Amino acid sequence: MTRFKAPSNLHELVRATFSKALSTNELHYFPTQVTVLHVNSIPSSKFQLRFSPSLANKPKGPPPDPSQPRKPFDPFANPPASLFITDLGPSHFLVLNKFAVVPEHFILATKEYKFQTHVLEEADLEATLACIDAYEQARKLGRPDGETSSSKEKESQEDGLFAFFNGGNHSGASQPHRHIQLLPISRMKDGLEDDSPWDVLAQQIETLKKTPFAAFSESISTETSPADLHAAYLRLYKQACQAVAQHSGTTPIEDIPTSGEAKISYNMAMTKNTLVICPRLSEGFEIRSSDGSEAIGSLALNGTVLAGTALVKSEAEWDALKESPGELLAVLKSIGVPREEARDGQNKL
Repeated sequence: MTRFKAPSNLHELVRATFSKALSTNELHYFPTQVTVLHVNSIPSSKFQLRFSPSLANKPKGPPPDPSQPRKPFDPFANPPASLFITDLGPSHFLVLNKFAVVPEHFILATKEYKFQTHVLEEADLEATLACIDAYEQARKLGRPDGETSSSKEKESQEDGLFAFFNGGNHSGASQPHRHIQLLPISRMKDGLEDDSPWDVLAQQIETLKKTPFAAFSESISTETSPADLHAAYLRLYKQACQAVAQHSGTTPIEDIPTSGEAKISYNMAMTKNTLVICPRLSEGFEIRSSDGSEAIGSLALNGTVLAGTALVKSEAEWDALKESPGELLAVLKSIGVPREEARDGQNKL
């Protein structure tokens, strides 16, 4: 019997909690400008680029008191009631992201403190899939905006969830308390035209196979059992570990531990039909001017790279990437194991 059953009205709970917290200034939402860039080496792939001018003014906490021992702040230890959504099973809960670029961005966190750098457990993945399933069931019953699915694209994936995990120093991770982040795909499309070519990269299996960075994937469904889901995750994790070993020139690991500290930095993504792991070698890369003469800034990427999205924090970076989309390709080539190298390594195993 499943340990996790997300509320059937989860999408409504998330929306209502977000709206209330926003109206009472309990969270910060940073509106963005958006454009879609074509990445030449990835056929049919369009990357969504966003820029939020107000992110430069993101609130900072009070300066540390030098006379007191410094203890890292844990936002998931006692989350504010205004951001809390619901408990989920015996070991997890859902809470809004206090600093949202995508509206209704929420987080699945462990009640007990567990390390973000450790290999994920079966319960982490089961709880994530339970959230994805709740959104999918709501889509089947009728769209959350009140229109039935027959009145718009019946098979559209836009009402689903994109879940991602950042593990390790090169993954874009920022909090040590274990958590998985969830984004409503419909809100990821805010600001795009109705006929925009952008869609979640992780759901485009054939396109995902052609990215400049290696990413390993398996098909899943909302009916996948917790044991099978965890087994798929471990298979992909082991493939990612072997790819990093091959890249670094070390001997492939014969027996990769399936618990405790992860051997690599990586991102995981999950949708209603795919599970993806991308090994990471760096968090990002510098952005240069169109003639290459000067560094404009840098682009750091977390697990949303597996959705085909990127966020810049300055207008100079925004302008440089729009003018020269090849700079985005350079970043994508730098963050992980080169695709061809990983393919050759797999063929040798």
